[in-house]
Amino acid sequence: MSLFRRLPADVRRSLDIEKGERVLTFAAAEAGHLVATNLALHLPGGTRLPYEEIDRASWDEDGLLVITTGGVRHFERVTEPRMMPETVRERVNSTIVVNKHVQLPGRGGVRLVARRRPGGEMLGWTLVFDDGLDPADPGLRAQAEQALEGVRRSMGV
Repeated sequence: MSLFRRLPADVRRSLDIEKGERVLTFAAAEAGHLVATNLALHLPGGTRLPYEEIDRASWDEDGLLVITTGGVRHFERVTEPRMMPETVRERVNSTIVVNKHVQLPGRGGVRLVARRRPGGEMLGWTLVFDDGLDPADPGLRAQAEQALEGVRRSMGV
């Protein structure tokens, strides 16, 4: 029996599954079920988080904290994690193509992260500035963009 069929019927109906997406594992949470597929993490309530949009995921005895690349935080109290921590870590890490920290002139640095959708070829770049740096500063942003161009050229991506 497939993992999809093992999910409660109401959870199966609520999932926003794409063509070719398959369930890898699921876990009971206070608010419902977390479902990890090959393409995304599905939270209770119908929120779908593609792995390439997850910046960080951390687990502790209280549950799962997920922070997206846009800075949105999601917290779920997980009652039975099963294989969820390992699956989410592996799937998020599999989207990272380049992860390089570059020092900016006299100001700290920026982490340049290239990611792709699982099974896809399109790269998306994220600039993660060191703590204390203002990503809205046009001069800082220009330096980061210049560093990004250098990394893209040197790595051929």
